[in-house]
Amino acid sequence: MILGLGGTMDCWPQEVIKRLSEKYLLIIPDNRGMGYTTASEKAFTCKMFADDIIGLLDALKVKKTHVLGFSMGSMIAQNLLLEYPGRLNKVIIYATLTDGSKSPLSLEGNIPGDPVVRRQLEAAVRWRTPMDKLPYVTNHVMLIVGTSDNVVGVESSKMIASAIPGAWLIQFKNATHLLMNELPVEFSRVVLMFLDETFELNN
Repeated sequence: MILGLGGTMDCWPQEVIKRLSEKYLLIIPDNRGMGYTTASEKAFTCKMFADDIIGLLDALKVKKTHVLGFSMGSMIAQNLLLEYPGRLNKVIIYATLTDGSKSPLSLEGNIPGDPVVRRQLEAAVRWRTPMDKLPYVTNHVMLIVGTSDNVVGVESSKMIASAIPGAWLIQFKNATHLLMNELPVEFSRVVLMFLDETFELNN
């Protein structure tokens, strides 16, 4: 479970944690430089964050896992999907962007005061989804977005869902960027439904 900009592991809603952990063992890391982690002076990138996740899985001896990425974490999940498809089972991309520079958070006046969060934002702003690679994705993918999300909007989720064969797209009517906080029971139900679904095609 990969959180977004400026978030730590404690930001996941407790109701979501409770419901998902009833069936799955959850791995909830802090992104580089946040919470209990450290950061070097190297410029942050979404690929670096994805490599960190793989490093954590290696340390935990986890060969394959489902991934749920939220906001900036959804960009990291995209990178994992494209760079490490064999290490992933199903992938849930929640509140995402194909072009990080299009987020209102990247506009002048919204620059975070915390230097680590600022470096995260710089990494997110540089993210561009390689749309030409998405038709070759074979993992099962679900996109989740709120129709009133004014941080990332809905178009990126629609574009990615249209480009990945068989991808699911779940839109929560009138929900915002933090729909998992607004509708934790419904959010958890959709996640579990997708993870529990048995697909006959692909691996």
